[in-house]
Amino acid sequence: DDIDRAYFAVFDGHGGVDAANYSATHLHVNVGLHEEIIKNPAEALKCSFQKTDEMFLFKAKREKLRSGTTGVSALIVGNKLHIAWLGDSQVMLVQQGKAVTLMEPHKPERE
Repeated sequence: DDIDRAYFAVFDGHGGVDAANYSATHLHVNVGLHEEIIKNPAEALKCSFQKTDEMFLFKAKREKLRSGTTGVSALIVGNKLHIAWLGDSQVMLVQQGKAVTLMEPHKPERE
């Protein structure tokens, strides 16, 4: 279609790089192939995070991998910004020199 899209993501491996590398390799593919990517990009991000997690858990069990990852992704669709994250990864938007809070990061003391 004629809508511009851009995808960015950062993953922070915990206990090794396997989960972070796997997520960096597969999450954007799952987002791009998700049936809701055109109509509901936020849902596509959410479901793709879950699917990528399930895929890695299957691989980790099979290969006895023990790493994990936090992650944050930004999907720009036209003039809309969609953010998805897990764990304590954070994203910051600076607009006209001022920080704009986009999310409340996970912290151990936060329910």
